Amino acid sequence: MLINNDTIIKDDNPLLRTKSNDIPLPACKQDMELATTMMTYVKESIDPKLAEEKNLRPAVGISAIQVGIPKKITAIRIVMEEDENGDPTDVVELLWANAKIIKRSVQKAYLDMGEGCLSVTDEHPGHIQRAMRITVHAYDLTTDQWIDYKASGYLAICIQHELDHFNGVLFYDHINPNDPMAVDENAICIS
Repeated sequence: MLINNDTIIKDDNPLLRTKSNDIPLPACKQDMELATTMMTYVKESIDPKLAEEKNLRPAVGISAIQVGIPKKITAIRIVMEEDENGDPTDVVELLWANAKIIKRSVQKAYLDMGEGCLSVTDEHPGHIQRAMRITVHAYDLTTDQWIDYKASGYLAICIQHELDHFNGVLFYDHINPNDPMAVDENAICIS
């Protein structure tokens, strides 16, 4: 399957708003190939040369519905730390199926610059408040086992964004239409 900016479904397509389905586990060959291709997209999308050659938009995550497949599969890859040369020293890669959030902190957090999405081409300025800390129950496709995964800060926000896709929810659905920049006074700003 080819995944690039032309094959990713955009938010004017009603399919993006459908709920995704759990996949049978362990994952079949077809679902594993989809997951692997999704992770490859995320990895290659941050390489400027590959991104230009393959028509990729930079991403930290992608969910299967974004390529027209309503299955609960997501691939997330985040460089948490880099050395002085800009080379990654700490990378989180998550390749999950049937993930769901089982705990959320009361404490909220938001990204100062707002969120973006491969499926959204228009600007949607505003703050999206999400749980600062979460625990996710997911089937890890790399180890073929169920896990409970704790995340906080930027990583937690990215996971919540991707898991929203399982329910047909886009980031801008969370923006307050009356005051897009509004945030709780105790929310933590992540820049």
